[in-house]
Amino acid sequence: MSGLETLEAQVAHDLVKLGYGAPTWVRPRAGVYDVVIVGGGQSGLGTAFGLIRERISNILVIDENPPGLEGPWVSYARMMTLRTPKEIISIDLGVPSLTFRSWWEAQHGAAGWEKLGKIPRGAWMAYLCWFRRILDLPVENETKLTLVRPQSDGTHLLHLSGPNGARTIVARKVILATGIQGGGEWHTPAFVKDKLPRSRYAHTSEAIDYAALKGKRIAILGAGASSFDNAQHALALGVGEAHVFVRRSELPKVNPIRFMEQSGLIGRFAALDDAAKYAVMASFFQRNQPPTNDTFTRAAAEPGFHLHLGAPWLSVAETDDGVEVETPQGRFNFDFLVLSTGLVTDPALRPELALIAPDIARWRDRHVAPAAIANPLIDDHPYLGPGFQLQAKDPQGTAKLHGLFAFNYSGLISLGLSASALSGLKYAIPKVVEGVANQLFVDDKDAALDDYLSYAEPEFVASWPLKVDAA
Repeated sequence: MSGLETLEAQVAHDLVKLGYGAPTWVRPRAGVYDVVIVGGGQSGLGTAFGLIRERISNILVIDENPPGLEGPWVSYARMMTLRTPKEIISIDLGVPSLTFRSWWEAQHGAAGWEKLGKIPRGAWMAYLCWFRRILDLPVENETKLTLVRPQSDGTHLLHLSGPNGARTIVARKVILATGIQGGGEWHTPAFVKDKLPRSRYAHTSEAIDYAALKGKRIAILGAGASSFDNAQHALALGVGEAHVFVRRSELPKVNPIRFMEQSGLIGRFAALDDAAKYAVMASFFQRNQPPTNDTFTRAAAEPGFHLHLGAPWLSVAETDDGVEVETPQGRFNFDFLVLSTGLVTDPALRPELALIAPDIARWRDRHVAPAAIANPLIDDHPYLGPGFQLQAKDPQGTAKLHGLFAFNYSGLISLGLSASALSGLKYAIPKVVEGVANQLFVDDKDAALDDYLSYAEPEFVASWPLKVDAA
């Protein structure tokens, strides 16, 4: 038996001891899923595991990508390794045999774990595929959510599209485990979008055929880690020159996530009051995550790498053979532009939420920040409940939003680095699972309590003659 087969036997034994897969306690409704999870990446898989552990099994996970391509890991993520320390505990939910470390050691031994510096990006995707398979999680691929339509009975009609056309399903609870971009959209500056055809630029979140740009000159806008991920990746594939343009006069050096991981701030963030949450995240927004030392070193070692500090893009214009970029340092000509310009979180940007976005409470509806730290990008975030549930701006919207959970980057301000950060999943998954389970139970509480009050099944059934002392 191979090391991985031995581990899988251990997982099966551990799950039996934990009662995994026990019958559900949720009252069935014909033709209705108790929970539909939108997104089959790490957040969706971990949440599905958590729900089944809580004996909520009438669930479905959908993902718009083919099997093995869920999440960013083998699509637009271009770093060599994860940035998170290898010891991270995440979707395993405290089951040792389900950790990445156990999976790695089963194939490479304890010595192989000690030799491992950071988790290779491809290995993390392979682990997620194994996690899904070994737990037999109910994932339907190549299925996209196009619209959420609240129903009068408290359920939600979900409009789906896929290879076989459009269809609808009904769910009591919907968890939007749609990742970093699932709460809004990737940001493309207007001065680029309005001036250039799409053939001249791409965002780092998109598929980019760097091999087709062999020998060409590209410009990358942004100081974040993904800028340097793309620079080293492009140069390794034969791009002639990769110029990274940074607005600031120096690169970010401090990664606030490392402090959050060590200080308890990620796990305990939800206990803060609104003013403290806003202040923490206002500071977070002011800092870019720096490149890892190995990624920067790898990019800088390439002869075609060029770094421009204090060089924001003032304008762009298409030329006969490329694109001209204007900066305070002068004008530069390139064949192609790459935008590492982050994302914007705003439910109004999500087409699947078109019928409910106006009803969603935002941070601007619940908290007024001091002028010194106020940030409209933060104010646009939804103001979520403690279980990641969407909350209504006013009472009229409460029924429409009941049963909807934003387990994606939308939760950043309300619940910190949680649903879309590996560092936070250990703490976040139990919160969303509890939020969903509580709603399911309370929705049916009258019937549940009636059953409890009428419960009369005998447990003590002794049949032998009993000697009862006289009074």
